[in-house]
Amino acid sequence: MLRTHTCGELSLGHVNQDVVLCGWVQRVRDKGGMIWLDLRDRYGITQLLFEEGKTPANVLETARSLGREFVISAKGAVIERLAKNDKIATGDIEIRVAELTILNPAKLPPFLIEDETDGGDDIRMKYRYLDLRRNVVRKNLQLRHQVARYTRAYLDNLNFIEVETPVLIKSTPEGARDFVVPSRMNPGEFYALPQSPQTFKQLLMVAGFDRYYQIVKCFRDEDLRADRQPEFTQIDCEMSFVTQEDVLNTFEGMIRELFSKVKGIDLPEVPRVTYADAMRLYGSDKPDTRFEMQFVELKGDDRDLTSGKGFGVFDDAGLVVGINASGCAGYTRKQVDELTDWIKRPQIGAKGLVYVRYNADGSIKSSVDKFYSEEELKKWVEAFDAKPGDLLLILSGQGDKTRKQLNELRLEIGSRLGLRNPDEYRALWVIDFPLLEFGEEENRWFAMHHPFTSPKPEDVDLLDKNLGQVRANAYDMVINGVEVGGGSVRIFEKELQRKMFEILGFSAEEAQEQFGFLMNAFEFGAPPHAGIAFGFDRLCSIFGGADSIRDFIAFPKNNSGRDVMIDSPSAISDAQLKELAIKVAETAQ
Repeated sequence: MLRTHTCGELSLGHVNQDVVLCGWVQRVRDKGGMIWLDLRDRYGITQLLFEEGKTPANVLETARSLGREFVISAKGAVIERLAKNDKIATGDIEIRVAELTILNPAKLPPFLIEDETDGGDDIRMKYRYLDLRRNVVRKNLQLRHQVARYTRAYLDNLNFIEVETPVLIKSTPEGARDFVVPSRMNPGEFYALPQSPQTFKQLLMVAGFDRYYQIVKCFRDEDLRADRQPEFTQIDCEMSFVTQEDVLNTFEGMIRELFSKVKGIDLPEVPRVTYADAMRLYGSDKPDTRFEMQFVELKGDDRDLTSGKGFGVFDDAGLVVGINASGCAGYTRKQVDELTDWIKRPQIGAKGLVYVRYNADGSIKSSVDKFYSEEELKKWVEAFDAKPGDLLLILSGQGDKTRKQLNELRLEIGSRLGLRNPDEYRALWVIDFPLLEFGEEENRWFAMHHPFTSPKPEDVDLLDKNLGQVRANAYDMVINGVEVGGGSVRIFEKELQRKMFEILGFSAEEAQEQFGFLMNAFEFGAPPHAGIAFGFDRLCSIFGGADSIRDFIAFPKNNSGRDVMIDSPSAISDAQLKELAIKVAETAQ
């Protein structure tokens, strides 16, 4: 070993010991007769001391030639620091250097290697290996390792077995676009990179591996945003001879274990809500339940407190629904107008916003009080269970679209009121999703999750009667309004799987061509099975308190799907194209 210790472990207990440290020069402070140098490795920072009269002249000369990020080796004695530094673990000591070796000089970095850097995203992605030297980035990767380690320990303890599945697989048309890989040995034919190991983990259940998991790379060729990458990692799991309840209990236990080990938080028992109730109460299938503010209908299936009073907007609407911004009656007209402009932005698209202010003195003021009497508005206030000082914010329109708009307003109000505390965590199971959703443009049904999701047993008969009413044995876990995992009980009977393919528009030949291997496997004794997959990168970002998963991936792509450090993707040579029997279309060049 070139070093005896790391830069994060020396303390007063090591005083008078001779040690050798290696690392990168963080900064040098030359005060003439004395030089202090901060030496950094991934474990921490240790201060080195060079002093005229006590440090050999050649060592002093070498120290004065050092620049930021030089890689050096320093040998010397541990001494107690006169001026302690409680901001670093080694702040009680320093090293009086006797020998100094430059292992490698360094160019001046294009940005500061500090927690608070002057480098923008683009330059840091181009020099990602330098960005990874920063403490804040290093901690993210250490947290990622920690989450993986605790995940494996939990699943290993429950007799799960980690099995690697293929990376070069068959392309299928359902879901997001595949990344495809040409086969040199089979000209004109292509592999696909897996969007998930779905069919392989089901085959492992057929093979008798009743508890499988894998922390696995997956690939999707889709438009990117803060929580998406073209390649990402899943905690992928499957179990045989289990019910939905077994899966929920097993993986709720895993999430609670991770919160306990990684964050030191005892997560309470995770409540459950049906998809229908989530949409009705929050306008979202991934509601943020750190705060209440559930939707209240003034006009809907069960009641109508708005029609017939001359206000055409509400008369024409199929749904009038709102939220109670508790304690916000003091909002000025300007603030309410600003909220109205916010909700009318094109990306949300609401037509307008109605308010009802329930003043502290018990009086009621509304933007529609020329249409509705105080007695009628009081019924609205009672419907919302509002208290004096509350502000009701109401939207109208048609069904799901209006609910989704109100969900955006709910989240915005929650943020403005400080109700979305980043240090508070609320997990939720969303269950009983629709099995299918209808694509208006394509004029056909699509699987809401994937074609292998089982309908609820009591809804199987509806497959011949009312496809829109069929519920899936499917479930998502949501934490603070972010979907972190999802899964389902699988179809394991060949005839039901065949029927599902038929509903999705597959001919018998297409189903056999694309999924024949799975259908054939079902003929050899497939057990009842179910599974789930968690977004590993996303979980890490939640544990790390960040919005983007990019911060927790060692070498991420940018929002255009490019790795600017290695300049990928890139063109390949004509010789390679010829070898692969590929001709690039002129429009792509």
